[in-house]
Amino acid sequence: MGVGRRMKKQGPPPPLDESLVTKKRKDAPIEPANDRGKKRRTEGGKNKRAANQIETKKGKKLAIPNGHGTAEPKKTKAVNGKKIPKKAVIPPVEEDDDSLDDEDTNLDDADGIDDPDVMEDELDGVNVGGLDALGSASDSDGVEDDEFVDSDSDVVDSDTEVRKGMWSEDEDDDDVEEKLTAANIEGLSRRLDMQKAIEDAEAQAELEEAALQTNIAGDRPKILGDESEDDEATGPSLITPDLQLLRTRVADTIRVLDDFAKLAEEGRSRAEYTAQLLKDICAYYGYSSFLAEKLFNLFTPREAFAFFEANETPRPVVIRTNTLRTHRRELAQTLINRGVQLEPVGKWSKVGLQVFESQVPLGATPEYLAGHYILQAASSFLPVMALAPQEHERVLDMAAAPGGKTTHIAALMKNTGCIFANDSNKTRAKGLIGNIHRLGVKNTIVCNYSALEFPKVMGGFDRVLLDAPCSGTGVIAKDASVKTNKTEQDFMRLPHLQKQLILAAIDSVDHASKTGGYIVYSTCSVTVEENEQVVQYALNKRPNVKLVDTGLTFGKEGFVRYMGKVFHPSMKQTRRYYPHAYNVDGFFVAKFKKTGPTPATAVGVKSGENGKLSADKNDEVIDKTPLVEEDGKQDDDFGGWDEEEDEKYIERARKATLRRKGKDPRALEKAKMVANGDQANEDKAETKAKDGSEGTKSDDKADITMSKTSTPKGNIALKKRASK
Repeated sequence: MGVGRRMKKQGPPPPLDESLVTKKRKDAPIEPANDRGKKRRTEGGKNKRAANQIETKKGKKLAIPNGHGTAEPKKTKAVNGKKIPKKAVIPPVEEDDDSLDDEDTNLDDADGIDDPDVMEDELDGVNVGGLDALGSASDSDGVEDDEFVDSDSDVVDSDTEVRKGMWSEDEDDDDVEEKLTAANIEGLSRRLDMQKAIEDAEAQAELEEAALQTNIAGDRPKILGDESEDDEATGPSLITPDLQLLRTRVADTIRVLDDFAKLAEEGRSRAEYTAQLLKDICAYYGYSSFLAEKLFNLFTPREAFAFFEANETPRPVVIRTNTLRTHRRELAQTLINRGVQLEPVGKWSKVGLQVFESQVPLGATPEYLAGHYILQAASSFLPVMALAPQEHERVLDMAAAPGGKTTHIAALMKNTGCIFANDSNKTRAKGLIGNIHRLGVKNTIVCNYSALEFPKVMGGFDRVLLDAPCSGTGVIAKDASVKTNKTEQDFMRLPHLQKQLILAAIDSVDHASKTGGYIVYSTCSVTVEENEQVVQYALNKRPNVKLVDTGLTFGKEGFVRYMGKVFHPSMKQTRRYYPHAYNVDGFFVAKFKKTGPTPATAVGVKSGENGKLSADKNDEVIDKTPLVEEDGKQDDDFGGWDEEEDEKYIERARKATLRRKGKDPRALEKAKMVANGDQANEDKAETKAKDGSEGTKSDDKADITMSKTSTPKGNIALKKRASK
């Protein structure tokens, strides 16, 4: 028994000599293509282990993996009249180090097969083809297929070609890497640039050729059908339209309208193509014919198609950083650590973050609950940025719910001054209060009035924001029901309400404000009826206001002319926003500056008999005509009362009531005196204001008129009323 190699350490295999491998591949017979991949099993486990390495009589060793192959290449066998030559040499097969170690270990089996002569004797009865070392196919009985060819054939196995190609490619890559030096890198770079320029030129030529083919006069798309077909199509169709056909026809119609002179069919008008396009848009996108035509008229045909297409895609999710709690950089880092992918919404905003993907719900993170941010559309930033509130001002938000704009104003004012957040819907006001508390706003008062009543309830604001209720044609991506539920009556009713609201907003502003006197009007609609026409109405009815620059860095100018209507030239200072142009919701923003008091004869101002302003007429009516006792005697059940003292209380209560309404009693008293033409009383009022005295009984009688009461009961009633 020979000494085994199990205790010897197996070293790394020697490097592969490629020249020997190539030579052996050339001498090897060719494997048939259909039987490639078959492997024959030898008989017996001992033969399988012993056939891994054998020594021929010439003293050469052949490594045959897995026991396939023969150790006697000198013997030849006849198969179907053909002989396998003696020179057939079996090339070695590359294997991993682990497999070689396993094979070497298998040789040292307990059977003790270590002698090559013993192994050769054991394999004498095994008939294996010369290609079995490469995995060729042979029958289980040892007879090879008759498709083998002689060794001198020029046919080369495909596996051999792949292996040769692989080796050659590797060598070429190495050569290229060796040749790529500082000396020739400039030439190689120049050659790559030339190839790229040639490819670009070819691509441009193909595009131009395609454009010429589509724009030739003979290539006029057939879009409009015959009159008979149109008459049949006027009835209701029960067949589901082919969306792909509709989209193709829409694209062709737009192409024709862009170059109508060359591509239009003879005898067809532009109105016919436009009508067909509107019909296809209604069928493809699901708009009502009324709304589709109204929106289509705002743009060119191609831009209108882009607008309709953009409404089918939702806008990105945007959050606004609450600067009262944190900074945008800190918030962004915190949300990124929670698995949120975001980036700044744009250079125009310092607090907005656009969210692409989030691993956590944005409305339930600890940062959201702590008031570090609020979910708010990017377009909602714009009216507050245009308003530009300053610290220590009095600001009114006439339609505040759910609180995104109100809290943004508070953040810009740094919780100073006073904000009146009003909303006519009491249910929505609850959400407004919740957001105010969550975001840490402390300078806001929530009220529930109709915005039309606000000049009567309170006035004298430095700035007013009116985000008016509208049709929502700019947010169709959020609410698809707008496509069908808006009618012509809606576009008459809503503008009427918006016109009343904007007049109320203008009347609520103090024109004498040192820092303010601004009104911002905004809607989430793109129609002219709700935007430019409302602004033009305000300019016509309130000559004491004018349009000023919004201060926004982007946005399209408002319409100066639209379908025969001409607006004020300053309408260019308003801003329009479209989803297909800026990837924000459709929006409109206009900014007014109040330059003087509202005239008494202006529309929407109730005037009295003497032409007094409604502000004076809407004060509490207090009958203060001096009481005259019968027979000049004071006789009542209470034993008399001091008129001077009571009049002081009455006057103080009247002034307190005016202050609660946001009105200056001194200014109203002065305006009343000027309206009555009583210059003497005006001077007396100024003297009283400087001295701070309440005035004497004679001075009060000049300003206050009281109803005549002939009985002592009238005195008692007046006294009770004053005490209340």
